[in-house]
Amino acid sequence: MKFAFLMGTAGSGKSTLVLSLRDRISSSDVSVATLNLDPGVRWLPYSPDVDVRDYIDYDRLVEDYKLGPNGALIASVDASVSHIREMRDELDKIGADYVLVDTPGQMEIFAYRSAGRGIASALSDGNYCTVFLADSIFLSRPSDFVSILLLSYSVQARFHAPQINCISKCDLLPREIYERGLLWTEDPEFLKDDFMSEKMDLHIEISERVLEALLEIGVLGEFIFTSSNTGEGLDDLYAQIQRIHSGGEDQ
Repeated sequence: MKFAFLMGTAGSGKSTLVLSLRDRISSSDVSVATLNLDPGVRWLPYSPDVDVRDYIDYDRLVEDYKLGPNGALIASVDASVSHIREMRDELDKIGADYVLVDTPGQMEIFAYRSAGRGIASALSDGNYCTVFLADSIFLSRPSDFVSILLLSYSVQARFHAPQINCISKCDLLPREIYERGLLWTEDPEFLKDDFMSEKMDLHIEISERVLEALLEIGVLGEFIFTSSNTGEGLDDLYAQIQRIHSGGEDQ
């Protein structure tokens, strides 16, 4: 089984992308399973094949330990470690070629705690990639996009796994912003020029050094522009997952 863990900013559309990407992969006569790892989610646009909520009772944790929403979610994710074997057994019985993993909506609870990386590695036996999803609103200003570059790199540094970067909800973007965003991802100098011309609160020299460091380590790379509504970018995203796992072809 080949795993893809979807992570991203709150409200970026991870669950909707899991649904649309699942349908895209299935259309190629390739088997795909979905795994929900968000113990606190109330509703999903798809029915997960394996669901951490079958093992973790978020509401009971709130009640038993008098936890707030964030504390209960942290406790739930940490408790998920104890159920990795059961979830993996469920997936083995399904035997899908690909597993799309929907992670908690609050990305930092999964991405920046040791439990998240441990769960990803143990569930997949190390055979996984990450898909980092950023909302298209972060294309509004160059400084917003640079902040997403920082966030994307921090996730990749945490998981030490092949990563695919995506922009979501591209169908909602005005054409001018869409095309400018494409230029930012394709031409570092264009991004740098726009970034330096923006009025920012941070000292201009510090900001410039941050961007130059990001560009030097190659964090810009390729961003796939996606839309779960129109299907834009889903072919490219699936192709990237294929390339990472099997050199571009499903075995």
